[in-house]
Amino acid sequence: MSKTALILGASGKIGTHAARAFAARGWTIRRFNRATDDMTRAAQGCDLIVNGLNPPNYHNWVELIPAITAQVIAAAQASGATVLIPGNVYHFGDTPGEWSETTSPQPCSRKGRIRLDMERSYRASGVQTIVLRAGDFIDPDHQGDIMSLMLLSKIKRGRITAPGPTDRLHTYAYLPDWADAAASLAESRDDLGGFEDIPFPGHAFSLDTLRAELESILNRKLAFSRFPWWLITLASPVWELARELREMRYLWEVPHSLSSRRFDTLLPDFEPTPLREVLAAALPADIHPDQPVTAGAGRNLLV
Repeated sequence: MSKTALILGASGKIGTHAARAFAARGWTIRRFNRATDDMTRAAQGCDLIVNGLNPPNYHNWVELIPAITAQVIAAAQASGATVLIPGNVYHFGDTPGEWSETTSPQPCSRKGRIRLDMERSYRASGVQTIVLRAGDFIDPDHQGDIMSLMLLSKIKRGRITAPGPTDRLHTYAYLPDWADAAASLAESRDDLGGFEDIPFPGHAFSLDTLRAELESILNRKLAFSRFPWWLITLASPVWELARELREMRYLWEVPHSLSSRRFDTLLPDFEPTPLREVLAAALPADIHPDQPVTAGAGRNLLV
């Protein structure tokens, strides 16, 4: 089987890990440059397009996501390449539970509706499309993931930032694992259908579990700090990112996970990185178990 992949968004966290995983399996990697490359021309001779393009900070999704989608579909149709997309959980809405490929889409946010429309465009295009759907990414490179930017932003002060109730199940995906699974699915594409919706089970855990695991790793007590949603609300009229973050607050309040059923059927031998190793990799590189606890750590209350 020919193995050449065009990586869109190659400098971002998804593209970086995808390029590593595919290269490790012997794929030829082409990195798309938005500033200089024509996507359709760049896709010629490629077997796969990994769509890691995403407007930063949720910027202008209503226009940019459809435009990117049309570009990728056109490039795939011209080249005959399969498209692989990092799906998210936005279109499931705010009904708690274990979400799967058979869960009816019920988006409760504007971004959820945009992503659902995007996936429907791929499904209708005739292009073979693999959606590997995941929760919040955990990036050991700390490249703009939710762990680095929000949850562990105060970990050096002994605090975990809590954007919602600490007992609610929330789903995450360790990026090296996701990329490895993506490469495995791409190599099995001849056995897949025209549109595949595959939930990536990853790791689902609550903030209470996160704290307990990190306390064990760091050998110290940690406290919770509340995420300042009041400030986000106040800034929303004049700050685009604040508006977009506020819209997704519900995901921290709705307990959810992703079903492993379809994934396990397709990749029965896949072995995810253990949670303890994932969380150790999520910590800042300069934090160590023998560091002293700073003031405020060890309290059990949200502050």
